[in-house]
Order: sequence, then C-alpha cells, then structure tokens
Amino acid sequence: MSQSTTTRWRTVDIVVAAVIAVGFGVIFWAWGLLWRAVDPTFAFFPASQAVMYGVWLVPAVLGGLIIRKPGAALFCEAVAATVSALLGSEWGAITIVQGLIQGLGAEAAFAAFRYRSFRLPTALLAGALTGLGAALFDFFAWNAAYELGTYRIPYALLTVLSATVVAGAGGYALTRALAGTGVLDRFPAGRERNLV
Repeated sequence: MSQSTTTRWRTVDIVVAAVIAVGFGVIFWAWGLLWRAVDPTFAFFPASQAVMYGVWLVPAVLGGLIIRKPGAALFCEAVAATVSALLGSEWGAITIVQGLIQGLGAEAAFAAFRYRSFRLPTALLAGALTGLGAALFDFFAWNAAYELGTYRIPYALLTVLSATVVAGAGGYALTRALAGTGVLDRFPAGRERNLV
C-alpha cells in the first residue's frame, strides 16, 4: 500500500474521529464542573489539582492510536475542546486554542515515528507531549500571576505526569479494551488485539 493511500482519511476514520471528539467534548464539559467542585480538596496544595488534567488530553492520544492518520490526534483534541466550549465551558472560547496546542503535542509524537508506531511507549510519549503543550499554555495563559516555585512549576510537572499516565497509558488501555470488543475491526488497532 502506498504512503498516500495509508494517509488518506476514509469515511469511517472521519466518523470515528468525530464520535471520539464529540463524546470527549461532553466529558470535558462535565470534567470542568467536577474540577471546580473539588477545588477545596486541593486547598492544602492547589497546584496538585493538576493530577486531574490528563482526562482533558485523552482524545488526542486515543484518536491517534485508533485512526493512525496524520491529523487525527489534533482533530480529536481540537474538536473535543470546541464542543466543550459550545456546551458552556467556564473557560470559554480560549479552550479551542488550548485544544489545538494540546493536540499538536500528541500529533508530534505520532509524526516522530512517521505514524508507524502505536505501541505503549509511543502512547506515553504522545501523552507526555500533549501534557507539555497543556502545561506551557497554562504556564503563560492561566498561571502567570502565581508563584513560580510553589505553583507554576509543580502544576506544570504534575500536568505532564497526569497526561503521561491518564492520556498516554489510559488512552492505550482504552484502545486495547475497545479493540477487544471488536468495534475497531475496521482499523489496524482492532486487528492487533492479540498483540502484547
């Protein structure tokens, strides 16, 4: 199969990417409500709330692992962010810009392997780079007024850690779980369900 054929999006790719993005857009919106609700739980060390961040980054990794085409990670994250903004995310339209930056992180990881590696190490890298994009954006856009050593740096490090574990490892585990059900049989991820 030629490279142009393998990178061309099929209708099923677009549909599944859209389902992932819209589904996670709703999850993003709900996660924002939960984020606010649990603020007091993290009052002892506010930067530690970043351990929750990874949920917002799952579609970038998941989309890349399932669709396996250039732009899939970016599309899934950006559309999910847009859906959450349209649903009334408290952070407003800026979440769309955030989604683009976060999606680029995962996209860079898959592109680094020429969209040929979709194993756990690649998923972890995609999660980490998505988290790095999120951390850098927040470092300057949302957290600029906070103390560097007691808030901004710990928040950034915990964001990357959360993204690596939740979005990277979690996205990989979710892909494997979905493949095991047979719903991904039209994708290489579904046909690899017996691989370790």
